[in-house]
This record gives sequence, C-alpha cells and structure tokens, in this order.
Amino acid sequence: MQKQYLEVGKFVTTHGIMGEIKAYPYCDSADFLCEFDEFYLDDEGKSTVQVIDARIHKNMALLQLEGYETIEKSQKLINKMIYINRDDVDLPEGRYFIQDLLGLSVMDEETNEDYGIITDITNNGGTDMYEIKMPSGRVAYFPAVKEFLISTDLDTRVIKVKPIAGIFTDAD
Repeated sequence: MQKQYLEVGKFVTTHGIMGEIKAYPYCDSADFLCEFDEFYLDDEGKSTVQVIDARIHKNMALLQLEGYETIEKSQKLINKMIYINRDDVDLPEGRYFIQDLLGLSVMDEETNEDYGIITDITNNGGTDMYEIKMPSGRVAYFPAVKEFLISTDLDTRVIKVKPIAGIFTDAD
C-alpha cells in the first residue's frame, strides 16, 4: 500500500530575523521543495503550513511560511520533517518515489531469477544505487541506470534488470 504523505525534507535552522527557515531536501533537490505552496508537518496530512515564498540558498530551500513570520515562531519548526501529498506531484515517465521502490523484488529480465528485495536507495552524487538484500542474506548494490534497468512495475512490485557481472554472485 502506498503512503499518501511522503517525507521530502527536514527543517534545519532559521535564516535571518524575519522567520525564514532552511529546509534540507530528502528529495532530488531543493528546487523540488520550492515548487510547493503547501507542506504537511505529519505523515497523515493533518497539519499543514502554507508557503509564502521559497528560494534556493546553499543547496537548501529557504522558506517563508504563513504564521511563522518571526524567528521565535520558526524556531519551533527546527528538526521537524516535511511531507508532501503524493497527489500534488506529477512525476515524469520512468521516475518513482523512493518510498514506492522500497520492498520491490529485483529479477533477471531473461531468467526471472530472484535477486532479492530493495531495502534502501542511496545516491553519492553520480547515480542512485539500489541496496538489494539477496535471498542468501548478502547485500548487493545495483546502479539505477537505464542500461541495466529494464522495467519497473509497481503493480506487480517487480523490477526487471539486466544483471552486471559479479554483482549478484555470492562469494564462496
């Protein structure tokens, strides 16, 4: 079951004396955070905050929020997570929320061999890397690049891949 409200960042510090607050993005970029007019302060969508202004500052989103026009008010948000409603985002073809990829089975495109389950997705600047827990218990890391990702089916919860030599081979 898909989560409706997705974690996209965290308020980390205030900026200036007018209540602006910096948000560290857990998504592709701070630009993505700046596209929203509303954020949720919980994962059930019960508490919302309206965005008055948003801009980029040192790879973070610098936000002015309605009701938080002073530094004292904004300080109350520090360390709180930021959520969005998935219905507010129209992802381009072939793009997925990380939350939706976690738990998917990874299978060989030709043999249907089960390589394991995606347990985490990281990015060290080059490309996303899928952390896959194999049936043996070993963890493998697979680059999420078009040449090796054949298909992603969220309905069947399966990603088909073209394996890279040595990645899924257990050492004896």
